[in-house]
Amino acid sequence: MIHGATPAPDPTPRADAALAADCAMCNGWGSVITSQGLHELCPICQHTTDAVHREGDRAPRAD
Repeated sequence: MIHGATPAPDPTPRADAALAADCAMCNGWGSVITSQGLHELCPICQHTTDAVHREGDRAPRAD
């Protein structure tokens, strides 16, 4: 049986746009880019969101 390639997990975290609306750190995007070039949820405005975990995703940082 032939199987197609499995899609790669989405590396961009899902931010809550309502929380990010007036954030000066992320300019309303809800995520920031680290010095390593990775997308992470904004530590200022997204601290109350629950991250969705999928296989291969990193665990959220404890605040």
